[in-house]
Amino acid sequence: MMRLRREDPRVVGSFRLHRRLGAGGMGVVYLGSDRRGQRVALKVIRPDLAEDQEFRSRFAREVSAARRIRGGCTARLVAADLEAERPWFATQYVPGPSLHDKVAEEGPLTAAQIAAIGAALSEGLVAVHEAGVVHRDLKPSNILLSPKGPRIIDFGIAWATGASTLTHVGTAVGSPGFLAPEQVRGAAVTPATDVFALGATLAYAATADSPFGHGSSEVMLYRVVHEEPHLVGVPDALAPLVRACLAKDPEERPTTLQLSMRLKEIAAREAQGLGDGRPPVQRPRPDRPAGRLADQTALYTEQSSVDRRTPGGGTPAPRSQAPQGGPSSRPSSPRNPGSTAGRTGGRPAPRTTGTGRRPSRPDPRLMRQRLIVFVVVTLLVALGIALAQKL
Repeated sequence: MMRLRREDPRVVGSFRLHRRLGAGGMGVVYLGSDRRGQRVALKVIRPDLAEDQEFRSRFAREVSAARRIRGGCTARLVAADLEAERPWFATQYVPGPSLHDKVAEEGPLTAAQIAAIGAALSEGLVAVHEAGVVHRDLKPSNILLSPKGPRIIDFGIAWATGASTLTHVGTAVGSPGFLAPEQVRGAAVTPATDVFALGATLAYAATADSPFGHGSSEVMLYRVVHEEPHLVGVPDALAPLVRACLAKDPEERPTTLQLSMRLKEIAAREAQGLGDGRPPVQRPRPDRPAGRLADQTALYTEQSSVDRRTPGGGTPAPRSQAPQGGPSSRPSSPRNPGSTAGRTGGRPAPRTTGTGRRPSRPDPRLMRQRLIVFVVVTLLVALGIALAQKL
């Protein structure tokens, strides 16, 4: 904010002016407040434009259209006086820096931030276009980043001075790096015009530069019409969508509704760290061996995650302690050489039992007892059959 100058008014309508917020080709914007303390951004039109009756007529139609805009992504029109010596209008004051200032001071934004801002702006433009209004001058300096989300300001000023006229009284109308090709050619503007400007704005947020570089107005306008945008530095997740917005033919650009839905999806994925939409790379767990044994361990299902214990029933043996091709820390047996914790001879290693213990070797004494019982039973059955035959 800047202090008021000597030539600046102190009161406009019912609003008292406190500071200068900025100045542009159409006039000066002040910070004001009404009797209730409500703060507004009040724009007073330049004296030379105020004498232009055609400008007054178009400006009146634009203010009337701005009254119809509904939605939380715009600065609401509070009051206006189109019959004043110098016409003015006041909108809701939006605290926060412009997108241009934020990027200039802090550098390019992240993909998640860009997608979230773009989704909100697209949704706001849907409401703007439904009201029969085309912004025609969407650019980073006309987007304010408030604590409640981005807000679009300065509606229809470029159209108010003639969409096909690039200069007025020697002042450029709009920013050449963000004007659509149809605006440069003097053709009719449509909602697709705002889509082009939004694409250029998102590219600026990602690279801190216009997608058509720098240069004089003539050079910039030529590039917009005849050259492809420079999108190096735009995140891969956003580059195809931004390029589609910057299509030379308005019919080839996505609609604001399509943009809103797509950018919301990208913002959600980027916020979760999924990037281009593919599942995140599975990193080795700390409790699993790395390297060649990691591939072997991956063959196990989740059912085999039961803790393995030593034959003596000690503490569990973590998988991360499996040796890299060396001898096992547990005693080996003739039936289980146990040289690795993975596979032996191409077969999966023995699994644990439901109790978490390895199956132990059969007791020789128990085996002898079972053999004796089997022999006795067999003899008794044979004897019984022989007696039955004699009877």
